[in-house]
Amino acid sequence: MLFRFIIIAAILLLVEIYALQAFRTLLRSKWILWLYALVSLIVYVYIFYTIFNFDRKVGQTKQSLFALGLLLTIYLPKIVLATVMLGEDVVRFLSGVTNYFIEYDSGREEFLPQRRRFISQIALGLAAVPFLSLIYGVTKGKYNYKVFKQDLFFPDLPDAFDGFTITHISDIHSGSFDNAEKINYAVDLINEQASDVLLFTGDIVNAKAEEMHPWIATFNRLTKPVFGKFSVLGNHDYGAYLDWDSEEAKAKNFEDIKDLHRQIDFKLLMNEHIKIKKDNQEIALVGVENWGKHFGSNGDINKASEGLEEKDFKILMSHDPSHWEEIVKHHYKNFHLTLSGHTHGMQFGIEIPGFFKWSLAQYMYKQWAGCYEYLGRYVYVNRGFGFHAYPGRVGIMPEITVIRLKKGEKIA
Repeated sequence: MLFRFIIIAAILLLVEIYALQAFRTLLRSKWILWLYALVSLIVYVYIFYTIFNFDRKVGQTKQSLFALGLLLTIYLPKIVLATVMLGEDVVRFLSGVTNYFIEYDSGREEFLPQRRRFISQIALGLAAVPFLSLIYGVTKGKYNYKVFKQDLFFPDLPDAFDGFTITHISDIHSGSFDNAEKINYAVDLINEQASDVLLFTGDIVNAKAEEMHPWIATFNRLTKPVFGKFSVLGNHDYGAYLDWDSEEAKAKNFEDIKDLHRQIDFKLLMNEHIKIKKDNQEIALVGVENWGKHFGSNGDINKASEGLEEKDFKILMSHDPSHWEEIVKHHYKNFHLTLSGHTHGMQFGIEIPGFFKWSLAQYMYKQWAGCYEYLGRYVYVNRGFGFHAYPGRVGIMPEITVIRLKKGEKIA
């Protein structure tokens, strides 16, 4: 761990040196250049001091959130800047070699040509794009809630549920919130959807039950739909990312986290299912504990669906979409629709709804944002309500999903 920390610190120090070259090319005043270097050093030391002193018994704090946000906001643009400057150095070196060995211009005073001012200007212009984007993500993007609406068609949907609507939220991460007005706005936005049922697919906290305590009254304002409010657990709800004083303390926190769902009037499904009945017809809502390829596997789909048959119409709530990819989409009981979250879309990417979407999340998860289908079975991956680690969102906005179930074949 220490070795990895030293390597990262060394790489970023090299990035700082290259970024300084760009500013030195452009800035004529030495005292401004020294001021820039001093501020950069202070930021560098502050970030790594905070990260190095991260206390796994405490977990994520406002300070650690700020430090990580500062790390990305400052160093992602500088990496862009340094990459351009490194490219210029390669060209300068090749030019120097050409002049010295091929053109036999060995009388030149300097082996390397001078840096070109316009290259530094281009580098700074390119670096400004991620810098301004990350500033927006921290100040505005993390609370820029979007409502995504999706119609899904099923030939075997019971007639009574034709037009049935589901509001789906995921990944609240209450320990990261810092703006009560924005959270209240999001709660109002959920209520405005007036769906038939409200489903939440896990990660109510970052690690500790106490993180949710200031927000219980806020989330109690969520209107209970006719068919209820239901939830499952996510990977962060097990307290696995902290060092606990004892197993008893960890177990107590887990029980307290489960009780949070009761306190905000959600029925927590723990590897079990319930029947939603309408006009003498029914569908099954199945909820599993977290099942993750990389983050623990407490979910038991067989236990949760015990007593259900293949012909029963089933909606599965499972926090991690890798569960669908690895098990659910091939399961013999035929789960018609799976609702997941977990990925957050990495809180950073590019998305033009209906046309294009990209994020680093797609290199970790085959299903990472929106709707996916396999032989008539669907998974919808919510982009997340809250945020974690990086205190912002760029391109991939916090999501409230509204799914309408329709009977019949999908219209091309």
